[in-house]
Amino acid sequence: MSKNLSDLSGRKGISKNLFEELGIAAEATGTPSLDAMENLRDEFLIGKANVYGSVSFYDFLKPENKGKKVYVCNGSACMTAGTQKKLKEKLSNYFSAEETGEMCCLGRCHENNAFHVNGKNYSGNDINEIENIKKGISTTPDQYLVGCKGTPVLTGEYGSVNDFYKIFIDCLGKSPEMLLAELKESGLRGRGGAGFSMAFKLDSCRNAISDTKFIVCNADEGDPGAYSDRYIMEHRPHAMLMGMMIAGYITGATYGVVYIRGEYPESVDIVNDCVKTLRNEKLIGSAINGSDFSFDFKVIKAQGAYICGEETALLSSIEGQRPEVRVRPPYPTQQGLFNMPTVVNNVETLANLPFIMQQGGKAFAAIGTKKSTGTKLISLDGYFKRPGIYEVDMGTPLSVVIHELGGGFRKPVKAMHIGGPLGGLVPVHKIESLTVDFDSFAKEGFLLGHASVVCIPEEYPLIKYLEHLFRFTAHESCGKCFPCRLGSTRGYEMLEKAQGENYKIDISLMNDLLETLETGSLCALGGGLPLPVKNALQYFEKELSPYFNK
Repeated sequence: MSKNLSDLSGRKGISKNLFEELGIAAEATGTPSLDAMENLRDEFLIGKANVYGSVSFYDFLKPENKGKKVYVCNGSACMTAGTQKKLKEKLSNYFSAEETGEMCCLGRCHENNAFHVNGKNYSGNDINEIENIKKGISTTPDQYLVGCKGTPVLTGEYGSVNDFYKIFIDCLGKSPEMLLAELKESGLRGRGGAGFSMAFKLDSCRNAISDTKFIVCNADEGDPGAYSDRYIMEHRPHAMLMGMMIAGYITGATYGVVYIRGEYPESVDIVNDCVKTLRNEKLIGSAINGSDFSFDFKVIKAQGAYICGEETALLSSIEGQRPEVRVRPPYPTQQGLFNMPTVVNNVETLANLPFIMQQGGKAFAAIGTKKSTGTKLISLDGYFKRPGIYEVDMGTPLSVVIHELGGGFRKPVKAMHIGGPLGGLVPVHKIESLTVDFDSFAKEGFLLGHASVVCIPEEYPLIKYLEHLFRFTAHESCGKCFPCRLGSTRGYEMLEKAQGENYKIDISLMNDLLETLETGSLCALGGGLPLPVKNALQYFEKELSPYFNK
């Protein structure tokens, strides 16, 4: 059925898609009206249940979102910082409970106190300007430290648009095979979590036979604590866009779709403006620079669903379907968006391509380690003395990041959740034994992922944090597979009961639950949740023992 829906949704092409139209229909009140959904259903020939099923899933489309005027960040970094309770109290003087909703996460992890009003994000001391903010008078944009230790692949200035895009014009003078060879030599692995070879994806799509192919940028960076993709989109957006164009040239794709999370409104505006600039400069469109290559962009604003960070759920979302994870094979490179060959990569991965094509694959491979080449962006939260975005060569000791770049912790911390909610829970005594690369983290039983760092202070109950992770997964689950849908709910129920009643969790039962989640889930949402829980049970047994019965 979903394959047929993909074909129906693709009838109008990418210029007008059902998902975007649902978002437009929701702008006035926060949710599409029944009449608007009926009209769109008729226009796209989609069933009533399919349209309502999609609308009811997204945080910013569902009927419960109607009338919301302010949103408070409920991400892990703001939660452990303990800033949001007082923030809500202050906002309650200006907005009723019915007008107040929640967002996760706004990417303001460096200073917390994050909230969203009138289509813009705020944090830090901005709450003190709430009267002006409510009137539509903007405050200063957020500021955070940006640093580099090693090679500035992603944090270096790239100059004017026309000068920077000479890299792409030079690419058009070479064959796609030559560019793919450079990419293979670079050893570039995906920066979104799995660390999958980018060259393998592009080669697979290139070999697929189709008149239409897509390059999709997964800018739905939803990992609480991670704001490196936001940094690129707002401060180095053309690196990402050129990366998509190079990928399109290699694979034979003529369309690029940038799917940006709705929690990053400034990123959406900036990237849209950059696309306009490229169009005005005739750097995109038909027969670019007199070549045989044509390429154009579509920027889509997401509507609040962490699961859309999973590539197949993201594709279903663009099509206007409920964003459920697809069973593979077939893989997106053979049957992706609208059932056409599609490559999906995240922002940071794509932003590396201009450097590789300008300096050569060998130069990129010389940075970092043999198996983890290049650099990595790291997001440090507000518990550091110097929070911000830092770029380091792969293989850099984690201690250098924590103590030298981050300046150490501003108050005692017992653990760091690195790599998003599905990443490893790293006790502070492990800092000296880790280096920033895929293999070091995997060897120690952790996950590098987005390399976001959310600190858990000494006084924060770890049992409460684990409950938060299960609740997060339960809320964000697409619901397609029962290990994730039911297992996450059973998990937070047990943890909640252990804290509030005379109840101890049977450790065998918890281990069985974690094994079911890990082996039975369709994607990394349910499959990745057990990792931080296992880390906590291993390294913080003494703290957690009162809640478990062995």
